[in-house]
Amino acid sequence: ITSMFGQQADRVMALGEWEEYWQRNEIGFHQPQVHKILKNNIDKVLNGRKGVRFFFPLCGKAVDMKWLADMGHSVVGVEISEKAIRQFFEENNMTYTEEPVPAIPGAKVYKNSEKNISLYQCDLYAFSSSIDGHFGAIWDRGSLVAINPADREKYAALIISLMAKDCRYLLETLLYNPDLYEGTDCDADLLQSVDAMTDLQRQWGLDKFTQNAHLITPKSS
Repeated sequence: ITSMFGQQADRVMALGEWEEYWQRNEIGFHQPQVHKILKNNIDKVLNGRKGVRFFFPLCGKAVDMKWLADMGHSVVGVEISEKAIRQFFEENNMTYTEEPVPAIPGAKVYKNSEKNISLYQCDLYAFSSSIDGHFGAIWDRGSLVAINPADREKYAALIISLMAKDCRYLLETLLYNPDLYEGTDCDADLLQSVDAMTDLQRQWGLDKFTQNAHLITPKSS
């Protein structure tokens, strides 16, 4: 276990490697159905609100985006893989437009105006609130887990900068040690903890694999 965590701490993946995963269709992390954590906790995320703006970091082609859009919410996602974005629209039988993003050189945004979905193809850290405003909700399914550990402070700063005052941030984690960082800008509540052990984790030699869901909200000033 110590060896595995050591490797995780030093892991560095380039953006091109994620694109290659999509090109080779090595996307075991993609789920073809709406995530149970999102379904089980959607009322807590919405908190009685309608027409909420959701942000999806490293969105892939998550079907959760269409599920939320069908409920009347708007969705903005960021993803490095053009293939993932196009597959999202095509597999959900949705038309889309494609246009450059002047503020981010080389970036594109793919939009379906009917469902109010905008997916940006760019480096996540090139995105900011000046590009598409602030958000009332964020669904982080595997994004914090996927980024390079050395980028976590930068990632946290970006997420906080995108949060509106009433934002509710649903975060799925697989491992979290609050003794390492208590946080200063947000309150975090553990909503759900489930056994996520499968044959894949057993092949890794693990005897325990827990999936947690946290609800994160800005601290009231």
